[in-house]
Amino acid sequence: RIIPIHKQAKQDGDRGVVAHGEAAASRSPPGTSPCSPPTTSRRASSSTSPRKKPLDNTRSNVIRSAKSTCITSSPTSTTATVNRATLSWGSVSIDCDGQGVQVVHAVADDGVTMADVVPPDVDVPPVLQSFFLLDGAINYDGRDHPLLAVQVTDLADGVFVGFSYNHALSDGTAFWGFINAWAEIARARLLGSPREQPLRRPLLDRWSPDGGAAAPVVLPCTELSDLIERTPQTLLRERMLHFSSESLAALKERARQELLATGDAQGAAALTRFQALTSLLWRCITRARRLSPEKETTCRVAINNRGRLRPQLPAEYFGNAISTISTEAVRAPELLERGHGWAAAAVGRAVAAHTDAVIRERVAALTAKPPERDPPAYMMSWHHPCGTLMGSSPRFDMFGCDFGWGKPVAARSGKAKKVDGGTSLYPCPDGGGSMDAELTLTPEHMAVLEEDEEFWAAVSPDAPAQVGNV
Repeated sequence: RIIPIHKQAKQDGDRGVVAHGEAAASRSPPGTSPCSPPTTSRRASSSTSPRKKPLDNTRSNVIRSAKSTCITSSPTSTTATVNRATLSWGSVSIDCDGQGVQVVHAVADDGVTMADVVPPDVDVPPVLQSFFLLDGAINYDGRDHPLLAVQVTDLADGVFVGFSYNHALSDGTAFWGFINAWAEIARARLLGSPREQPLRRPLLDRWSPDGGAAAPVVLPCTELSDLIERTPQTLLRERMLHFSSESLAALKERARQELLATGDAQGAAALTRFQALTSLLWRCITRARRLSPEKETTCRVAINNRGRLRPQLPAEYFGNAISTISTEAVRAPELLERGHGWAAAAVGRAVAAHTDAVIRERVAALTAKPPERDPPAYMMSWHHPCGTLMGSSPRFDMFGCDFGWGKPVAARSGKAKKVDGGTSLYPCPDGGGSMDAELTLTPEHMAVLEEDEEFWAAVSPDAPAQVGNV
């Protein structure tokens, strides 16, 4: 799925903006060069009266950065500048024809500020979606859409940089590595100083189970339409929820005490803050849905395979090295009755079971015989309406990508890959072990969740952004 991946903006009030996204956008205006500033600006809202464009230095720096990334000799940028995916002989390949990255400049309506885009403690505003390109695109559209498109949107008091990125290129680990490399190049050129350290070159060789050259993956279908899925848009509400380090520690300790009380010392010793937060979300979302007693629910989690393979893949591996794992299925009433500790341990068991052997078994199964379930193509129809899905990662370096005018102050995503019960976890700008959770639910389920005392007792107040640089 084409996913918008990151935005950046300046702050002057409650919040600033940087967006990391998993959404896609519409095509850019005709005549826009992929590797140079567009000749026309795109309006980010319905207003037709242009206004003076603020922060010209910031905008020109972003565009110069994109251009320099297109022509640099870095293998990272070489991979990111490809923008044609072609289908032939049942497999997909990327044509590295050097067409560059598409960059579009947009101007929001007069008066649209950072506080309007990232308001604290309320729903994510719909205007944010206009800051992403390639709206409604899916991976397959990479045949004639850019694989990476950037929209730089001027706000009244800041800048929002939105990236629309085809997930067929890589996973989030590789994406954020590229964004930070791009930002480092831009910062060094803007400030006229050498880079702090040499860029870590990405590993572009494909991984294969036997350690040899990776063979092309053949798509397991007789008709390409079997793997093309355009799901209708569902009315959803999104909330950005802040969990302080202290709140996460309390959730973990509560789960630990519950497990010790049931005699599960092993589960208690292996607990993590991620498991504790995932447990809270899984249980409270399930309660908000008011499922019938016979309904079963699971919690699915996106997981990085690099460190789980033996030998390990280096962190610089550029590609998709992720899987989705799942807890055991449990009836909704039983999940709530078993408590916070049991759910946290269930997530931990699923993570611990995802070993090198399991990863290789999955790959071997795909190679030997295309499975009836879980084909090697991500489709939104996989998401079970009674389940929850955890994506993104608080380990991604979203706030280290300084393009030369200061660090980002907030992260948001677009609308792709959004489902009822989906959550993306982000690090917080101030670090310190806190996490932000981007939660998506139907309006009915969100309204019930907003009355859940257990849930809101763990949510921390969303502190306003500090006034100053982006």
